[in-house]
Amino acid sequence: MPALHRSFRALTVLAAGIVFAPVALAGPPLICHPFVTDAGAPLLPWAEGQSWRLPDRGYEVAGLVADTLELLSVDAPIFARMENMRRGTIYAEADPKVARALLYAVLERTRTAPPGARSEALAWFDAGYLIETYRQLGLVYEYDMLPGKKHFVTLVPADLAQLDGYELVQRALSLAPEAKAELEFASSLMTRQPLTAAHRDRAAAAAAPGSLVTLNLAR
Repeated sequence: MPALHRSFRALTVLAAGIVFAPVALAGPPLICHPFVTDAGAPLLPWAEGQSWRLPDRGYEVAGLVADTLELLSVDAPIFARMENMRRGTIYAEADPKVARALLYAVLERTRTAPPGARSEALAWFDAGYLIETYRQLGLVYEYDMLPGKKHFVTLVPADLAQLDGYELVQRALSLAPEAKAELEFASSLMTRQPLTAAHRDRAAAAAAPGSLVTLNLAR
């Protein structure tokens, strides 16, 4: 597979402040930057505040798999899916068994998705997006971005280590051209330059003025 479009699975040289042109971000973008979602979109419980990491202390992680799968319905908008998988990954970190169960449940839906291009596309998108979000949480630990938490943790099981989430998202993009702007934006967050800029440019070109894609690009 060409090195140019590898996901963060192949990213080996990073500074503590990872740079994703054209802006410098404080950490891996799939995990460290909350997304602007549709008003009223159902989301996993979250505490109030400005930090990227604000899980609700009263949330029962044992119910994460069922809750996340319900939120990743065929009607759920792309940005709500992205924010729910970001939050779900942060919750899953607390229990490796739950993390594994969630990833396998999402992957299983690529095999059992109802007929139809949209449902199939969303299944591939969720699978690719979640595995790359898991990987980017690993980078947070590997590069010591959380004070007081020195250990490196990967939520990706060894038997899935070679799975490239970026490729799965590209499969989704081929099946759902109507979601081109959102899926191009998502692709930009799991790639390196120059591919990052190419995906951002295509997302911007396909986005309607004032859309969530435009708002999230601006952030």
